[in-house]
Amino acid sequence: MQTTKIINFLHRTCRIQHNARTIASISSLPETHQMLYKTCRDFAEAELKPIAAKTDREHRYPGDKIQKMGELGLMGITIPESLGGTGLDYLAYAIAMEEISRGCASAGVIMSVNNSLYLGPIEKFGNQEQKEKFITGFTDGKKVGCFALSEPGNGSDAGAASTTAKLDGSTYVINGTKSWITNGFESEAVVLFATTDKSKKHKGISAVIAPKPINGLSLGKKEDKLGIRGSSTCSLIFEDCVVPKENLLGQPGMGFKIAMMTLDAGRIGIASQALGIAQASLDCAMEYASKRTAFGNSILKLQAIQQKIADMALKLDSARLLTWRASYFKDNNKPYTKEAAMAKLAASEAATFCAHQCIQILGGMGYVTDMPAERHYRDARITEIYEGTSEIQRLVIAGNLIKEYGLN
Repeated sequence: MQTTKIINFLHRTCRIQHNARTIASISSLPETHQMLYKTCRDFAEAELKPIAAKTDREHRYPGDKIQKMGELGLMGITIPESLGGTGLDYLAYAIAMEEISRGCASAGVIMSVNNSLYLGPIEKFGNQEQKEKFITGFTDGKKVGCFALSEPGNGSDAGAASTTAKLDGSTYVINGTKSWITNGFESEAVVLFATTDKSKKHKGISAVIAPKPINGLSLGKKEDKLGIRGSSTCSLIFEDCVVPKENLLGQPGMGFKIAMMTLDAGRIGIASQALGIAQASLDCAMEYASKRTAFGNSILKLQAIQQKIADMALKLDSARLLTWRASYFKDNNKPYTKEAAMAKLAASEAATFCAHQCIQILGGMGYVTDMPAERHYRDARITEIYEGTSEIQRLVIAGNLIKEYGLN
């Protein structure tokens, strides 16, 4: 069994070092979570950090590392063992995502999309046949999936899908373009959202699972991005693409609901990715400041530097606790839309802040590619944009607060 396998591996490879720096309150978590943290941290140090700069510079998909992550059980963390997953909870996923992203943010987003956006909705809304076909085989790192919601013209208006899926006998015929698709090139299946009944607006959107490659589907160019450049991002172009009717996920018209519920969970993953980037920035700043001297002393002794690292740590730990709270709510079947939005907002803004302050502490060295600080800054920026911009998160938070106060 996958869970037994990973726990046995953790026991063989981990001894928790209580005297070492650990993430907030890790020692109060269950032993499995502590060991998962240590394993992911060691993997990030040994396998991801050494290749992160080259992965970024060459826009190279780290396929061999993704397979190793699959072997560790990281590509299907919350998926049941019966489907090839690890069978752990969302808190475990958040902890693992942070450590992987601390090593390489590109590996982190590849892991997040496969876990949260592709496997998540199929596991929750799919029938047994769909689960066996489109989950089994996508948990070991050899195959990854993707999620196609955004379009060139809809941006944050997810209900304005112009891609159509017209029922023709026993098949859906799909036409349209999906944009900004992470894992677009490497994925072997896609959870796709398309309009099946235009008269019903967002209630006429349905979700279908399409295998890749498939006749009628072509890929746009790989986007040349500011950050997370080891992950591929491209458009998916559907031209009379035929998908069997049995690939419908859930019921007709459920697509918008499926998308919104999936994004709630995905925001915990992206919050955790942002935490990893923020932690990497703090680590870099601390190491550099301890070695750099000015006026006869380490600059770590300067109050101006201490103010910066204190603010970085405060924002990081605050965002981490919000992320763990959202994970706790999800794991305990409590409503968590607002909590996930708060976590994603706080963590993404903490990532940008910490990466910015890291560059300030490093000065000129922070601006050159010899140091990772500038990469962390570039990687951090996307966390405030994808899976709902910071502006959208604030609307989600405010909307939920208005309901809680009974003022809607």
